[in-house]
This record gives sequence, structure tokens and C-alpha cells, in this order.
Amino acid sequence: MKNILLATISALTLSACAVGPNYVAPVPTPGAVGGFAGAASPAVVATAPDDQWWKLYNDPVLDRLVGDALAANTDIRVAVARLDAARASLKGARNDLLPQTQLSAQPGYGRLPALQSGTGGARETEQIALGLDVSYELDLAGRVRRNIEAAKGDVSAAAADADAVRVAIVAQTIRAYVDAAGAAERLAVARRIVDLLDKSVTLTGKRFDAGRAEKLDVIRIQTLRDQRAALVPAIAAERQAALFRLATLTGHTPRELPADAASRADPPRLDQPIPVGDGQTLLARRPDVRAAERRLAAATARIGVATADLYPRITLGGSVGSTGTSFSDIFGGGPFRWLVGSLINWSFPNTSAARARIAGAEADSRGALASFDGTVLQALEETETALSTYAREIDRRQALVAARDGAERAAKIARARQREGTIDFLAVLDTERTFADADADLASADVRIADAQVDLFRSLGGGWGAPVVAKAAGGERAGR
Repeated sequence: MKNILLATISALTLSACAVGPNYVAPVPTPGAVGGFAGAASPAVVATAPDDQWWKLYNDPVLDRLVGDALAANTDIRVAVARLDAARASLKGARNDLLPQTQLSAQPGYGRLPALQSGTGGARETEQIALGLDVSYELDLAGRVRRNIEAAKGDVSAAAADADAVRVAIVAQTIRAYVDAAGAAERLAVARRIVDLLDKSVTLTGKRFDAGRAEKLDVIRIQTLRDQRAALVPAIAAERQAALFRLATLTGHTPRELPADAASRADPPRLDQPIPVGDGQTLLARRPDVRAAERRLAAATARIGVATADLYPRITLGGSVGSTGTSFSDIFGGGPFRWLVGSLINWSFPNTSAARARIAGAEADSRGALASFDGTVLQALEETETALSTYAREIDRRQALVAARDGAERAAKIARARQREGTIDFLAVLDTERTFADADADLASADVRIADAQVDLFRSLGGGWGAPVVAKAAGGERAGR
């Protein structure tokens, strides 16, 4: 009988297979892996993107700040902690492949019935019981293996989530640096405009004293000067707020932010086209796409976990132990016991609960597939939008440069004609206002271009993590 049981178990083990669908990573479609529609701009090239893209700015201060953010940012630390928790869960799932052991020790003191104590024996006595239990589940339906697959998917998704946080934090750090530097440039422009208007106020005042201008002219130019001066403290506050945000992102208090972080007086600029790659490199680099694909894999494996409940679960077990009145009695030949057997659990014929869990797992898988498809579409949308915005901001800045140069020439001519008395004050005031607006718009355009660059780099993903095969929206998951 024993030999028949062992032979049967061995045959079942050899023929065992994991139930449920086998996951195969979806294949990209041509529409997702080709070149970008917005890659025709001379500001970008189709070569593979840089992993550490911030180094394209050739700014050592920025490089150090990004390094500080990657090392000390609290959001990244939270994401890494979640990754560690997922790894711990995977370790627990793998442990189910091993025999489970339990060691017990039970000291006690009690009173025995008269029939058990023997004639003249002590009825009240001390007792010590030691035991070792061992159990091992025969993973015939692959429940444990599918659970490990799901846990592996969770770990990979958590790793990709951590990469996504890194991409976001790097982008936010560079944006804060850009905002601070851009505010410094805008602040310098605002102060320069106020200085120019101060000269106009002085000139208009002299003309009024000489009887060549009206009091209204003095009031108007003074009002314009005060309006521009009011912008200075507001821009200074924006710059300080950007520096405080930069300190938080890099793991510093505002007082601890290095002084050179605030030394840059203009936004960083690129002296080369931005490498953007194509759709295939995008889907491989984007951590949110990798995370969605790994969650789809985990959801597929959990269908197998649920399906395994339709099959018998067989566990082999054994125990050894001994009971005595002292340790010397136990190890010196006291009562010894052992037991070997098996346990079969099978929810049959009522399988409604198991089938409900399967249906739920399949629904979760369909949801994961829809989420993945949406993530792919969003990645493509964000990148194309960033490419378009960047190209349009460059065109806009070129137009603003021409407008500022023209406004500056007009203002100089108007001042000269005012000194000659050939034009009235309203014409001068209008040219001064136009020049002030054009100069401020150009300074703001520099910040907008730098922000557009950050958006483009962020949409392209980062250089962390291993690439996975991604798919375009509308595909089907293998094994279904």
C-alpha cells in the first residue's frame, strides 16, 4: 500500500503543470514604434535619447543638484521602501516551494487519572512534550508557481514605479532650477526697465520745468515707472519660492541649500538638438509603460492562482516527538512517537466560490490590459505634445527677439525725437511701454523654452530599469 501511494504521488508530481493562461508580452504595432510626427523640427534628432539627459546642459551645479535629489529625495525613498516590501512578498511566495517546519515544546504540570498513573504511581507530575512537524505541498496545479509569477510581476512593477518617481523628481528639480534662474533673468530685465524709465522720468521732469511738457506727461511716465517697479518684488518672491522648492527636492532645508544653486542668472540652454529616438525606444524607456505591462503579467498569473482552487491540494506531512517527565527522560528513551501521512483538500463538487474568484481574476486582467493600453496611448500623446510645444516655443522666441529688437530701436528713436521736440510725449510713452513689454516677454520666453525642454525630456522617460516589450493600444493578451 505504501509503495502504491508513493508511486501515485510521484506520477502526479511529474505530470503536474501550472493551470491558467501563460503570459506572453504583447508585441508593438507599427503605429506605436515608428518615428514621431513632431520629430521633423530641427530642434530634435531621431537618435536614441540620453539616459542622464540633464548633462546635456553642461552645468556642473545642476548635475550636483540632480545627484542630491536622486540620493536624498523623500518621495524616492518612499518608492524604494515600497519596492523592498514587494521583494519581501516575493521572498515569502518562494518560501512556499520549500517544506514548512514547526518545532514545538510544551512543558506542563498536571494530574493524571488513577487508571493512567498505575498502582502507587504519582498522579500529579511534570510533563515535557517536544515535537517537530514537517509539511510539503505538492504543487500539482501550479498554485505556488503562479503565485511566484504574480509576485515577480509586482516586484518589477514596483521597480518601474520607483523609476517613474526618479524621472519625475529629476524633472521637478531641473524645473525648479530653471524657474529660479529664469526669475533671476526676469528680475534683471525688470530692474533694467525701471532704470530706463527712471531716465525717462528725469528727462520728462526737466522738460516740464523748462515749460516744454505738461504735468500730465510727468504723471503718466511716473505711473508707468511705478507699475514696472511693482513687478520687481513679485518676481523676487517667485525666485525665492523656486529656490525653496529646489531645497526640498534635493533633501535640504531652505537654509542648507548650496549658495551656488542660486548663482545662475539665466535659464540653462542647449547648444545641440535634443535626441528623441522613436516610439519603440519610448515604450521601452517609459517606466509607467513598464509598470503597466508588469501589472498585466501579474494579473494574468493570478488567474492561474485562482484556477488552481478547482483542483485537489495535496500536502505531505510528518511529525516526530516525545513526551516525558524531564529532558533526560525524553532523550534517554522516553515515549517516542512519529507519524507520516498526507492531506487532500478539494472544494468539490461545490466550485462556485472558486469559479467566482477566477471570474474576478479575469476581470482584473482585463482591467490591467485596458490600463496598459491607456498608458501606451498617454505616453505617445505626451511625447508628441511635448515635441510640438517645444518647436512652437522656439518659433515664438524667434519672433519675440525680432519684436524686442524693433521695439528697442523705436524707443531709442522716440527718445531722440523727444529731445529734439519733434514728437509729443504720448508717442514716447507708447514706445517705452512697448519696449518694456517686449523685453519682459523675451525673458519669459527663455523660461518657457527651458520648461518645454524639461517636459520633453520627462515624456521620453529615464534611463533606469530594464526595458520590456510593450504594445500599442487595442492588442490582446496572450493565453486568453
